[in-house]
This record gives sequence, C-alpha cells and structure tokens, in this order.
Amino acid sequence: MLYKRSWIILFLGIIGSMSNLIAQISVKEGAWRGQLLRVDGRKITFHFDIRKEHAKTVLYVINASERLRVDKIRLTKDSVFIEMPVFESNFYAKRISNNRWEGVWMKGGSVKTQVMPFIAETQISIPQPLIKKPLADITGKWALTFTKSDALGRPAIGEWQQKGNTVHGTILTPTGDYRFLSGMVNGDSLLLSTFDGGHAFLFTAKLNSAREISGGMFYSGATSAEPWVGVKNDKATLPDVAAMYIKNKEEKVNFRFQDLNKKMVSINDAKFKNKVVIIQIMGSWCPNCMDETAFLSDYYNRNKQRGVEIIGLAYEYSTDFDRSKKSIEKFKNRFNVQYTLLNTGVTVSDSMRTEKTLPQFTAIKSFPSTIFVDKKGYVSKIYTGFEGPGTGVHYEEMKKNFEATVDRLLKE
Repeated sequence: MLYKRSWIILFLGIIGSMSNLIAQISVKEGAWRGQLLRVDGRKITFHFDIRKEHAKTVLYVINASERLRVDKIRLTKDSVFIEMPVFESNFYAKRISNNRWEGVWMKGGSVKTQVMPFIAETQISIPQPLIKKPLADITGKWALTFTKSDALGRPAIGEWQQKGNTVHGTILTPTGDYRFLSGMVNGDSLLLSTFDGGHAFLFTAKLNSAREISGGMFYSGATSAEPWVGVKNDKATLPDVAAMYIKNKEEKVNFRFQDLNKKMVSINDAKFKNKVVIIQIMGSWCPNCMDETAFLSDYYNRNKQRGVEIIGLAYEYSTDFDRSKKSIEKFKNRFNVQYTLLNTGVTVSDSMRTEKTLPQFTAIKSFPSTIFVDKKGYVSKIYTGFEGPGTGVHYEEMKKNFEATVDRLLKE
C-alpha cells in the first residue's frame, strides 16, 4: 500500500503543478529512454526521440522499424504532459532535471484505469550496460508455448532477425500479433519489449542453444506475467481459430447503430446499396485494430470510387457515449478515416456482445475481425485477426489476399 500511496501523492503533485501553467519552454532534444515500473520490480523499457518540428516539440516512440509520432505535449517549468495519439493513454511527469522525468503512465480500461510509475532519462545520461557476446543467433522461426498456471499451453510463433546483439521481430498468435518487438541477446539472455500506448510488453528468456529457449517470462502491463518456452522450427504453424460465421447464409446482413454524431446508420442505407461492404469489428483500445485501421483507411481512400464501402463497428470499454466517442475519434483523426465508424454501444467485455449487436452471427472471437459482404448484401468471407506491418511477409500476404477478395466481389 505504501508503494501505491507514494505514487498517488506524486501524481497529485504533478497535476497540481501543471495547473499553474506558464509559457511553453524547451526540452532536451535527442534520444531518451523510458521505463515503466511494474509492482514486481521489472522494468518495461522503450525508447523515444524528442525533436522540434516547425517550432513545435514532438516525440517519436521507437519500436524496431516503427516511429510512432506523438505531438500532443505540454511542457511547463517543472512538468510534462504527453497524450498518446491513440488509446486512452497519457503520461504525467515531473521534470527532475533536464535529463530526467519521473511520473506516471495512465491507461484507461474497462473496469479501472491502469497506473504505472514512469521514469524517462536522456540516453547520454545513462551508463552503458555491459554487453556480452551472444551465445547464439536466433534469427528465424520459433515455435513458442505460453503457459499460465490455470490454463493449457497457448501456442505462438516467434519470427526474429538478429544482427550482432540486436534483435527485431514479432510474435504471432492465432488471432493477431504483438506488433514491433525489439531488444537484444546479451550472452545467454534474451530481452524483447514494445510500447505503443496500448501494449506495454516485456519478454525475457534464457538461450540454451541456437535451437532452444527456456525460462521465458512474458510481462504485460503492471502485473500480468506468463511463462513461455521456445524451440527453433522453420515449419511451425498456428492452429485455426474457430471463426465467426453467419448462422443463415441465405440471410442478408442487417444492423443499425449510431455514428459519432449520434445519427443512426444502417447497412441497408442507400450509401451501401449495390456496393461491396467491408465490416470491421474493432475497438479503439486494440493495437492490432490500430494497424488494421491504418491499412483500411489507406485502402478506402484509394478504392472507394470502385464501389467499395467500409463500416467500422466499435466495441469500447464503456457504454458512456462521450467517452467512447473521444477514443474512436482518436483513431479517426490519426489515420484520416473517411469511412463510416459506428459505436455499437456495447462493451468489449460484455459476454453477450454478439447477441446484442450482431445476433445473425456466431460469437465474435477476435478483435479485429473482418466481414466481406457482397453487392447483394450476403456474407462472402470472414477473416479473424490481423497480421500487421510488424509481421513482414505475413502482412504483405494479408494485403494481397484482402485485395483479391474485394476484386473478386466487385466483378460479381
């Protein structure tokens, strides 16, 4: 309790100091390291660059090849406030010096707000760690098994590229991926992490050889921890997830929800008649949905004139319309979404979410999921999950399959 109380006091102090806003001041530009402090003492590390662009302070969160631009930053003499571009995700920090901040990261949730202590330091002020020669090169495909004490093994695939001590790659699951992971092999120790405002992940493990990894732990957020192991396997595959499907194939898709202005919109409206309609099952809390929204937005802007429409159905953390609208609008603004976004008004945690919103279908198993509807209004295909840009060749294959499906439906 003392641990939590001290950070609550610090957070209140930060809010108080930020209420006394003064003129915008500068912050040290260049490379920084951020750390989120878990209750078990583990630190989830991420890196970011601070720059000036057109006289405005911006920062880029770095995850392997990803550069996530963050431009909503408020600075005072003694405080920093950073609003992440998507998700209900913010940093509140006190400026201890020009080289160090201390504060909290806060992320909205379906039940409560997650709060984690946060430290940021300039890269040049941090002592360089002792780096040992890697025991092995783990480049390639790995069959992974994650195991919680109360559950059976959960399969996944690690696909990594190693150069020297540095490792980049991702982990794929039957319903998506863990986006851009980066880290290092130091002797016989593997460390990978990522942070995007939604994910805050740390993977650690021991390399037994170039073909075996043991003693792995997957740390997520403030408290979650899950053991894992891995073996090198170039032929590793993942099991199919029981996809959702429409119960009666002879029945046309039918739904009606509010848009962000509270106007009721139906798939039967004139805008969608005789069009190929792509239904995106999503939530603004979902990092894989962020990647899919970026892809769909670009695809729609390039193809809408061909007779394609997209409808995003959002399942949010709350039934509060204003809270959900604010979160969905972050997605809309970040990715210049021109297609239709609707708020289902049902939370992602609702066990009856499918029955309340899409009773024609079996249960929604994965976020995101994509439903392809032909020009007559019938379901042609349903795709569960999404392989994002962090998966490399899988992402390219997904795009080809997506475009081929739409092209086929447009010709029918």
